[in-house]
Amino acid sequence: MATISAAMVKDLRESTGAGMMDCKAALTENNGDMQAAQDWLRKKGLSKAAKKSGRVAAEGLIGALTSGTKGVLVEVNSETDFVARNEQFQGLVKMIAQVALHNNADVEAMKAVKIGDATVEAAINDAIATIGENMTLRRAASLEVGKGVVGSYVHNAVVEGAGKIGVIVALESTGKTDELAVLARQLAMHVAAAKPLALDPAGLDPETVKREKDVLADKYRQQGKPENVIEKIVDSGLKTYYKEVCLLDQAFIHDSGKSVAQAVKEAEGKVGGPIKIAGFVNYALGEGIEKQESDFAAEVAAASGKK
Repeated sequence: MATISAAMVKDLRESTGAGMMDCKAALTENNGDMQAAQDWLRKKGLSKAAKKSGRVAAEGLIGALTSGTKGVLVEVNSETDFVARNEQFQGLVKMIAQVALHNNADVEAMKAVKIGDATVEAAINDAIATIGENMTLRRAASLEVGKGVVGSYVHNAVVEGAGKIGVIVALESTGKTDELAVLARQLAMHVAAAKPLALDPAGLDPETVKREKDVLADKYRQQGKPENVIEKIVDSGLKTYYKEVCLLDQAFIHDSGKSVAQAVKEAEGKVGGPIKIAGFVNYALGEGIEKQESDFAAEVAAASGKK
């Protein structure tokens, strides 16, 4: 029996794109013969991943999962929207969300977590080989509180707990968990709709605030306003801006006559204790990925040999 070194596994992985555990198994099965191991992986359909890895994966699903005081979001991307309706892909997203919930929601750490005999990374590569599209575990996030609940909401859900937009909201409170759960879901729905940038002004990126101030100031300088007047107008304009982008200051979508902060304060009576929004995370599928424009009809024609 040949000794299978880490370098051999690395070389096979680079040449085939298959998962680490699959490469080790291939080399073991073929007594360290690199060519035979490559053929073994090809026969099992596991070497296809390398050919797909250069394609842009901007579709897929956001997975959301909560359990009591902890919740997670994951984004798993595919090349086309069709794959989001594939049961194997949906199962993969749910499995990855489970891994994030019970482990560290760090992408690289998650890839190395073993599920049965294989790692998460191997499971992704297996799905690539089987389904025939590039897939990536792009990002993951978690929220946790000592006392209270973490609630979630998935918009445009393709299957329970997975869709195009996912939100988790963490509430710290010693009050009734059932009432807190209702509020947390309402707040998660609000975040999905209103897209706040931060919980309050202190949480905003200073550069974002500076840019807003500069835009407002330049606008009124061009109108010939004196600097002392501009300063007051800018301060007033920033308050309006905060109402648009800060969660606590936004008008609550379930009752626009109240701010989110007021709605949370009113809910304390029903919950039976003080409530603090400890944090929120909002994922929209493919945001920030530069998508490739394509002519779908031309692709279909090309695939079928037509001009």
